[in-house]
Amino acid sequence: MGTTTVADAARQALGPAGVCLPVSFTSSPSAGLQREAVGRLERAGYRAVWTNEVIGKDALVQLAVLLAATQRMVFGTCIANIWAREPQTAHGAAAWLAQAYPGRLVLGLGVGYPEQAASTGREFGRPLTTMRGYLDRMDSPTSPPAPDVAYPRIIGANGPKMLALAGEIADGALPAALPAEFTAQARKVLGPDKLLVIGLSVIADSDRDRAKANARDSVSGRLRQPSYAARMVQLGYSDQEIAEVSDRLVDALVAHGDPAAIAAKVREHLAAGADHVTLLLPIGTDFSAGVDQLEQLAPA
Repeated sequence: MGTTTVADAARQALGPAGVCLPVSFTSSPSAGLQREAVGRLERAGYRAVWTNEVIGKDALVQLAVLLAATQRMVFGTCIANIWAREPQTAHGAAAWLAQAYPGRLVLGLGVGYPEQAASTGREFGRPLTTMRGYLDRMDSPTSPPAPDVAYPRIIGANGPKMLALAGEIADGALPAALPAEFTAQARKVLGPDKLLVIGLSVIADSDRDRAKANARDSVSGRLRQPSYAARMVQLGYSDQEIAEVSDRLVDALVAHGDPAAIAAKVREHLAAGADHVTLLLPIGTDFSAGVDQLEQLAPA
């Protein structure tokens, strides 16, 4: 199956909007609670659920459990950390899941951070070289060989160089926490045939003032990273807007407010060229409360 066909099949299966399960770095909900959650989200009408991964948490094992707990839902990784497993193992596991659950898997891969590489005893290296080498080695021969099943591979890419690499060697890209201006740029870099999944930060709260305040706090934290602030400048936001954490910047980066406001921000990214938008609740959101929020957003 060709790359374009793989990407197009994923585009159709994912639909325009999905959700990421609530993420915590301090606790892990039980398998039973997660099975119940994805069942609720499927019944609410979502066609796709995404999960994160850190060193020590195996996203593909998690997806095996959740795929078995649902009927039609597509699952993706946002992202599978390349330091968590060898590339041949990543391909073997993904191909096996794709064989068992045809059309229901999207493998998002990310290079992560130097400390994650160090925690596994390896050198981080240059991100582009590291990611290229990983994808190249995914298809190295193994004995026995992995199932001969196609599935989409997309790369977590928040910058132009990683986007270009995704367009060259993968089926698409997954940028996150960036405005619709970046989505439009990403579509131009990738071209029309690649899969473009956008991670959209969400503050779901019908109290508009409180939602705005929480969104501003979130953006302020990101802007403390020099590389993130520089990216905003590249996208046309002024130094003053960044220093003041302006309303325009907050509104561009975080979907906040009631379901209608959040749905409008999803449509903005779709109009800019996204194939699929996945909603990202704040890290540390209580799992059960987060699933409740996502369920309530589904009709919009």
